[in-house]
Amino acid sequence: MVTEVNLCGVSLKNPVVPASGTFGFGLEMAPVYDINVLGGISLKGTTREARFGNECPRIAECPDGMINSVGLQNPGIDVLVGKKLPALREVFGGAVIANISGFSIDEYVECCARAAEAPETDIIEVNVSCPNVHGGGMAFGTSAGAVSEVTSAVKGVCGGKPVFIKLSPNVTDITEMARACEDAGADGVTLINTILGMRIDIRTRKPVVANRYGGFSGRAVFPVALRMVNQVRHACSLPIMGCGGVSCAEDVLEMMMAGATAVQVGAENLRNPFVCKEIVENLPDAMSRLGIEDINSIIGIV
Repeated sequence: MVTEVNLCGVSLKNPVVPASGTFGFGLEMAPVYDINVLGGISLKGTTREARFGNECPRIAECPDGMINSVGLQNPGIDVLVGKKLPALREVFGGAVIANISGFSIDEYVECCARAAEAPETDIIEVNVSCPNVHGGGMAFGTSAGAVSEVTSAVKGVCGGKPVFIKLSPNVTDITEMARACEDAGADGVTLINTILGMRIDIRTRKPVVANRYGGFSGRAVFPVALRMVNQVRHACSLPIMGCGGVSCAEDVLEMMMAGATAVQVGAENLRNPFVCKEIVENLPDAMSRLGIEDINSIIGIV
């Protein structure tokens, strides 16, 4: 039974990848179970400078999901390349995906270049859901022009390592953004990022999270993510890492049928830290029950 997949020349023993922001830098879980069962790990989103993040409270529970407004808390690019990546590579042999965020084109370029230069990095994943401080605060990922500009800029500094653009679902047409990535030279796309949401404490008459709005994720968003993956699969030829509401092996297979080559598991890691391990263990049985000998045979069949 074949579970190995290939992302732009990077081999993954299986398609299961913990999503950025839900698995730290991988090192946090290494003492808990053998993380080498995973196909890859998308690391905590990293910016040029260390960030404390947004004010608390910044998490709100929802039925079948959660809203977060953590605000890209991270130790900065120096710590990523100087400490986190070398330490992770000592204990993990799978695909290492450096997730990069930025508030200007210059910041994206600098951080992507630094991450790509690190020998431990296999894939660069660029989060374009950050507000453009030079563009009135609008997120880069809500404008096809801005997506194209970021993609072109970072592709030129990544030394040939695959660049995946992580797209925001908070747009009118996700395929327009994906085609902008493709035209600008992206090697692949990750979708979806979180959906903008809100909760209100009806006793205090105030938003639950201090930042008022936050990113909604979890099982409830799976149908939306699946639809967008399928739309992008039919709109362009870029490989896709599907993400959004995945919680079991069957979800992985469904996401791959929609068009994903690899599948990221996000919010479910926060509910069950062992979920990725369980999905990897359950995947062969789920494939067997469905008569799937080679997992690559189902990619984009719908």
